[in-house]
Amino acid sequence: MKRSTVITLLLGAGFVGLLLYSTLEAQQVECHACVIFNGTENCATASARDETEALRSVVNTACGTLSQGMDESIRCAGMPPQRPQCRTR
Repeated sequence: MKRSTVITLLLGAGFVGLLLYSTLEAQQVECHACVIFNGTENCATASARDETEALRSVVNTACGTLSQGMDESIRCAGMPPQRPQCRTR
């Protein structure tokens, strides 16, 4: 194999490793919770750097199937998470 090919492969593998590490390092807390909106409940799981961010992501994910349109999405995003359970990874 040519020297330039080996260098390119090593750089590519290093870049992929860096991306993988930075992505996984940022996901330190995982939360599961439910959201009740307009009489319907949906549950979701999300991970993030801290509990507040993870719960915000859970609510946004759960609201994705509960709301229709921008007005409902905004109202649903303001709902408190029900039965939140978080754990550190």
